[in-house]
Amino acid sequence: MQGLTVGEIASRSGVAVSAIHFYERKGLIASHRTEGNQRRFDRAVLRRIALIKVAQQLGVPLAEVAEQLSVLPKDRAPDHRDWQKIATRWSQQLNHRIHMLEALRDNLDGCIGCGCLSMTKCTVINPGDCLADEGQGAVALTEMAAVEG
Repeated sequence: MQGLTVGEIASRSGVAVSAIHFYERKGLIASHRTEGNQRRFDRAVLRRIALIKVAQQLGVPLAEVAEQLSVLPKDRAPDHRDWQKIATRWSQQLNHRIHMLEALRDNLDGCIGCGCLSMTKCTVINPGDCLADEGQGAVALTEMAAVEG
């Protein structure tokens, strides 16, 4: 089976050729070579690219996308159960982000200009001053970035 060219993948997925090459370099998708040494992609790559696009819209870091794609089957197209596992995990992460954004929105008038990111107390990031022992600065944001990144 020859597979699809990078141009065909780009056309069908709506993603630039350069992005497809980037995804391949990052290990998010894979190609194979023909006897003439031309790069070809299996059709299942289109589903992986669709997942990458959704993840980007959700703000999921590419490292997390790569981790999730690494557990998908290599010998067949992912089925509903495979996608459901990823969706459940990302749904939980998205709910956490929504909660954090709603808290920030609801307290925005108190946050702008207060300097809370340089102090130990913040009613949004550090309710009840539970992070005071961790030191000054954006401790929770730094920890959140490390977990998400």
